[in-house]
Amino acid sequence: MNVKKLESLKNRARDIRVLIIKMLVEAGSGHPGGSLSATDILTCLYFHKMNYDPTDPLRDRFVLSKGHGVPALYATLVKAGYLEEKEVMTLRKINSRMQGHPDHFRLPLMETSAGSLGVGLSIAQGMALAAKIDEKNYKTYCMIGDGEIQEGQMWEAFMSAPKFKLDNLVCILDYNQGQIDGPVKEVMDIEPIAEKLKSFNWHVIEINGHNLEEILNALYEADSIKDKPTFIIAHTVKGKGVSFMEGVIDWHGKAPSQEEGEKAIKEILNG
Repeated sequence: MNVKKLESLKNRARDIRVLIIKMLVEAGSGHPGGSLSATDILTCLYFHKMNYDPTDPLRDRFVLSKGHGVPALYATLVKAGYLEEKEVMTLRKINSRMQGHPDHFRLPLMETSAGSLGVGLSIAQGMALAAKIDEKNYKTYCMIGDGEIQEGQMWEAFMSAPKFKLDNLVCILDYNQGQIDGPVKEVMDIEPIAEKLKSFNWHVIEINGHNLEEILNALYEADSIKDKPTFIIAHTVKGKGVSFMEGVIDWHGKAPSQEEGEKAIKEILNG
């Protein structure tokens, strides 16, 4: 990819991070850690890789299974021109379409409602299977969290997707190492996750989830895989882009104050 395009994506990711912070400060609640860790992946999907047009039945699908990271998705959709910044600033307000987790009924832009951890990959698998049955050419991308892998339903989906040879399904693990109760390794270690998924007959790719070139290369590699789904392990940093949030579990589900928000935005813009 040329330098100009990479710089454009980097700037998009920066702007998305700034808007995430603004939304969370205004809401006074929400999840900055996992929203900031997911930003670079969402940027590559929506601004380069996915064929995305909400009105097109053949569009690629994106399911945010780790629904608490939805501020990153809202901010991405603003920068892509599908939502207004004024509306996303009503995040978590009563009667707002901008719920704290994706709500398909209030906001049909969300492919599905999510937030009950462990459910999204099963829904994404259904979308991918439907495309196979209907002989449609769209792909389904699903982002999951590392703590979410501790849910039993995830393993049913891990087992069944290869059975149906869903090479049109890409699961992306936002592996930021932290969940609400502490480090994933201490709460319920998921390692060796790559070996586990390979043994279930997934095509597994490991990347730096903040390196745009690695993200894009992995997404294109998934296009070349036949007769099995792809699992991308994206090693990320919780709270990426804000020094006092990076790797700190407390920022999993705590919104920054006005002062902290201003400091965070300054860092992001100067990063």
